[in-house]
Amino acid sequence: MTVNLNGKVALVAGGTRGAGRGIAVELGAAGATVYVTGRTTRAQQSEYGRPETIEETAELVSAEGGRGIPVQVDHLVPEQVEALVARIRAEQGRLDILVNDIWGGEHLTEWNKPVWEHSLDKGLRMLRLAIDTHFITAHYALALMIEQPGGLLVEVTDGTADYNATHYRLCPYYDLVKTGTNRMAWAHAKDLAAHGATAVSLSPGWMRSEMMLEIYGVKEENWRDGTKVQPHFVISETPRFTGRAVAALAADPDRNRWNGQSLSSFQLADAYGFTDLDGTRPDCWRYLAEVQEPGKPADDAGYR
Repeated sequence: MTVNLNGKVALVAGGTRGAGRGIAVELGAAGATVYVTGRTTRAQQSEYGRPETIEETAELVSAEGGRGIPVQVDHLVPEQVEALVARIRAEQGRLDILVNDIWGGEHLTEWNKPVWEHSLDKGLRMLRLAIDTHFITAHYALALMIEQPGGLLVEVTDGTADYNATHYRLCPYYDLVKTGTNRMAWAHAKDLAAHGATAVSLSPGWMRSEMMLEIYGVKEENWRDGTKVQPHFVISETPRFTGRAVAALAADPDRNRWNGQSLSSFQLADAYGFTDLDGTRPDCWRYLAEVQEPGKPADDAGYR
């Protein structure tokens, strides 16, 4: 599909890696100017301890035909977010798309531990990284976005509202932040509707992020070798698949029909007709429910 976002200005908050990077790059490929924020730069690494940087993401945006602008921001510090939005206002005079993808909590999660066994410090830090950051960013950025009608807010999470409502996400803190983000988008949608803007939550499927590829000891080029470690990795998708979902939403003049909804990358691919980089449409959440969870052999036939 052809997506044209020339003249549009986007902020991808938490665009250093993973879904944020995939979204930023696809917005750039559609012609948008994209502010990419995060804590890790070529000069300074965050507590997350990953090598990816906001400069790399911005360069990928520009290489795809957009304009990538990296800005180091800790989204837990209101003054830094306020300064970021003031800069966007001064340089662009508008904000059309806000993607709230701030996270960085995987290293804090203690899987399969009840709250009385899970580290309290790590759990509360997880809440701050995934909830406080999103509200702080929305507070400042949405005030600019609503100055003209047609804005789009995308809250990125893990798991659709339907899936998360019936599945415990194996950690009480993780469960809360991922279900809470869906509800956050629903709440923002109520407030944004009066301004002609749209808010949705969006979940990738099993995403082949930089970290996930590393865990399975593969590169994107040979990712299927990861199925030797985890056969159900066969249903995985690239971060660019989620990026194409956001770009398609942003380019749709009738996107308000999605307002307040919890969406998946596959759901939007099915609606808008785009594919992942390999030309397929991985339907991860249906696969998990129908194949992996019932204990069936890994097989993505019929799910791409």
